[in-house]
Amino acid sequence: MKTLELAKAIAPLSEYARDVSEEPVILTVDGKPVAALVAIENADLETVTLSTHPQFLALIERSRARQKAEGGISSEEMRRRLGLTR
Repeated sequence: MKTLELAKAIAPLSEYARDVSEEPVILTVDGKPVAALVAIENADLETVTLSTHPQFLALIERSRARQKAEGGISSEEMRRRLGLTR
């Protein structure tokens, strides 16, 4: 994984965009990661957007905690309830 100190980023953005096709580029400030440039060619924009959205991530965490505390149903049971049995 490449890292790039933001203060030293002098190339045009298009150069860095070419680099991310091979591997992510982590942008740093004073050596600490602050952002990442990643290729999205194999992901849809909605997935990329939701994977970094704080409210969506909090919703997922609450759902996981609830499932762990209260239990859940199997995917097979969900299919049965939805009338999608094989």
